[in-house]
Amino acid sequence: MIMIGLTGWGDHSKLYPPGTPAREKLARYADYFPLVEVDSSFYAVLGEATYRKWLEEAPQLAFILKAYRGMTGHLRGKNPYPDADAMYRAYLDSIAPMVESGRLRAVMFQFPPWFDCKAEHVRQLRAIKRRMQGLPLAVEFRHRSWYAKNVLEETLAFLRLEGWIHIICDEPQIGEGSVPVVLEPTHPELTLVRLHGRNTGGWLQSGSPDWRETRNLYCYTSEELHEWGRRLDTLLEKGARELGMIFNNNSGGDAAPNALEMMKLLGMTAGELPPQQLDLF
Repeated sequence: MIMIGLTGWGDHSKLYPPGTPAREKLARYADYFPLVEVDSSFYAVLGEATYRKWLEEAPQLAFILKAYRGMTGHLRGKNPYPDADAMYRAYLDSIAPMVESGRLRAVMFQFPPWFDCKAEHVRQLRAIKRRMQGLPLAVEFRHRSWYAKNVLEETLAFLRLEGWIHIICDEPQIGEGSVPVVLEPTHPELTLVRLHGRNTGGWLQSGSPDWRETRNLYCYTSEELHEWGRRLDTLLEKGARELGMIFNNNSGGDAAPNALEMMKLLGMTAGELPPQQLDLF
């Protein structure tokens, strides 16, 4: 089984008719895709009511929730929670409706680029697994050391042993500033692929004011999507039972069109994008 989706549902300008109210976008999104990645759970621990509302608005949709930034080492400034126990407890309480619904596919831990392969961070991964009380967890490494030739097999063996879902990334290949594509499933139920685009110039401009807008500014070609079709076949041949593919290349609004093209390439039913009003003046 392969599920295609996008990062969030609010900012995909090409997916909705002009003037679509924000309150209607989630339901409309679910008409196109079976899976969505929730970004807002990274920036704050949301209330239970928010998750219940989303579940009601899109009853057929499956969710990947991004872990709160205080849990991944991204938080800057004062932590609103007195200790790690309280922070994890608040997060778990908040996502309880998602867990109870059976539509939570994974909680995604995307670690910062400085989270490298060393004993301290391996211990942190083990501690997170204990704190998250058996929920399906996915990990995205952003430091190349986890995939170095001398430790790659150990990394994959550790993920399998601890039950982590391996997130396979497509991103510009620029050596130390990126991670390679490693087509290895590590979890018996789910493997995730996240496509960030291949904008090498934007990826390298991490210090520029508009870096967040330019790093994912990329439209995949049909040839590149066919390449990923073959890679998905490889993952299935290696034992992946369910594949989730998230398009994160939306700085220019390209995620939705690319995802729908990917669905058609895979023989899935895919809706047509609504006509867009030309902005001539």
